[in-house]
Amino acid sequence: MFKGFKDFILRGNVIELAIAVVIGSAFTALVTAFTNNIINPVIAAAGGMNADGLGFRIWENNPATMVNIGAVLTALVTFVITAAVVYFIFVAPMNKINSLVKDRLSTEEPEEEPLPADTALLAEIRDLLKDAAAARNAGQASDLDADFDSDRTR
Repeated sequence: MFKGFKDFILRGNVIELAIAVVIGSAFTALVTAFTNNIINPVIAAAGGMNADGLGFRIWENNPATMVNIGAVLTALVTFVITAAVVYFIFVAPMNKINSLVKDRLSTEEPEEEPLPADTALLAEIRDLLKDAAAARNAGQASDLDADFDSDRTR
């Protein structure tokens, strides 16, 4: 039971995952600061002069009914930026490294191309002639053995 857990921990995926979580957390703080301090003011300016930003209230006197489209856009921008950075800084280089390692470790020999039809036919004829010659030689050897045995008994 513990051997499987040890193999899982030492496989390397857990360490990579831990590094990704730490870097992702730090990067999320950076993206959140960017969207709160740069994107949100731009969205609020596009939304009009009210302090609510880009959104509206379903009931004018009830702040709990605020439909905040700006917050959704901010979350979308945060997601796209985070996903792009994670992909281009972590995933794409890791895929490239993995493919290079696989290419270097690959010991497979290239597949042989099939023989042309005439070459295959000639090889088959050669094999048949070898088999026929081997059969003739085996028959002659048994005839010689029979002759030798009959000479010994006389």
